[in-house]
Amino acid sequence: MDLGCGWCEFINAAPCRRKFAMDLNPDVERHALPGVKVLQQDCSEKWQVQDESLDVVFTSNFFEHLSSKSALEKTLLEAHRVLKTGGRLIAMGPNIKHLPGAYWDFIDHHLPLTELSLLELMKKCGFEREFCIGRFLPYTMSEGRQYPIWMLRFYLVVPFVWRFWGKQFLVVGRKTMHQAGLMS
Repeated sequence: MDLGCGWCEFINAAPCRRKFAMDLNPDVERHALPGVKVLQQDCSEKWQVQDESLDVVFTSNFFEHLSSKSALEKTLLEAHRVLKTGGRLIAMGPNIKHLPGAYWDFIDHHLPLTELSLLELMKKCGFEREFCIGRFLPYTMSEGRQYPIWMLRFYLVVPFVWRFWGKQFLVVGRKTMHQAGLMS
């Protein structure tokens, strides 16, 4: 599942047997390749996906666009519901800790998140921490100069440089057996 899939760049390229893409944008249908099941809906509402049927829910640069902490929690609970035991939630996003002013340069950023705040809520929703890094990718790779793919590959295999340019977190949580619950 690609949550907040945008133009389906990730899910279209992902090598997997079943593919789901979720976004409110009505143009998603045009971008999804055949074989990708599009769910055009609010992610904080019940997903039209069977319980414990997915191995991975992936999201990149999406959670900060949700309208409230409650919407994020409901979204995480839905991810927990549809993931198989041992399934992973993989989330990347801008880390407000490393972008205190620039984070708000996008009018549709609503939730200020760090890797630790996301981990805290993921734990409450039934996920255990598998991997967490506060500085991973640069803030944006979609604007400005386009770098050759070899530079991206080099960046990814040299974690030392992440501390200088990494402004986004990467958090991977694994669904555990215990029951998730809502925040009061």
